[in-house]
Amino acid sequence: MLEAVPNVSEGRNSAVLATIERAFAKDARVLDVHTDPDHHRCVFTLVDDAGVLANALLAGISAAVALVDLRAHAGVHPRVGVVDVLPVVPFPDDDMEPAKATARSISGRVGAELGLPVFHYGEIGGGRRPAFFRAGGLEALQRRVESGELVPDAGPRHVDPRSGVVLVGARRPLIAYNVILETQDVGVAREIAAVVRESGGGMPGVQAIGLFLPSSERVQVSMNIVDIERAPLHQVVERVRAEAASRGVVVGGGELVGLVPESVLRAAVEAGVEVPGVGESRVLERVLGSRGPTTTLEP
Repeated sequence: MLEAVPNVSEGRNSAVLATIERAFAKDARVLDVHTDPDHHRCVFTLVDDAGVLANALLAGISAAVALVDLRAHAGVHPRVGVVDVLPVVPFPDDDMEPAKATARSISGRVGAELGLPVFHYGEIGGGRRPAFFRAGGLEALQRRVESGELVPDAGPRHVDPRSGVVLVGARRPLIAYNVILETQDVGVAREIAAVVRESGGGMPGVQAIGLFLPSSERVQVSMNIVDIERAPLHQVVERVRAEAASRGVVVGGGELVGLVPESVLRAAVEAGVEVPGVGESRVLERVLGSRGPTTTLEP
């Protein structure tokens, strides 16, 4: 079994998202759908064996490309494609080889069958991260391709502004988690993101940016925790709380994007740290129907 977490650049049109979900679900099992209108993004969590998963992903990507036009897209989250990133993750064990082989196979099919440029990241992309391709946005990526600086790993050497590219990768489990701050000052969120993320000398394996959320007029520290052992989620949340408090700002809540491994919830419970939005219903193994000791951080 493998997990895939395609991120689609649509977070507002429920009818469009329902159609894309049905395409993904025709073959594979869709465990979770997380929609964010401010990010204008939807994150799907799928699991199945490699062959079934590949067919489901091709169907879902095809539906998304037919229904979403990046030229009319405006959201706070950086993106370079209708299906911006498509990571393949080993599950339930940590053997990366099947995930890498499946990611490469999907990449080739997306390029050949759907005619989309594909770039590799993570374990099949020399360790490059999506931010490497997103720098400057889609227009900058188009220029880098046209100049020959970047050559797609699959598909055409032309970037269509309507559909963009697909970033396909293989990676270990990560946690996408957003902390909401009770302020309208996006500068505070950016300051906190800068000191929390690894590149700023903060916590290992933490990527973070500060964003303003128009719908609530609040700000958010949006994070990917790519090393969940060296930077446990509850410790990252505590660090953000401390940095916010030192600036006179209160944390107003938290938002988990997708699902987390059971170990993440258990570690938080054992540490006695509340992580808003993380409970049994958000645990991958629980959603799959496995049994174990009951724990919860939800009220």
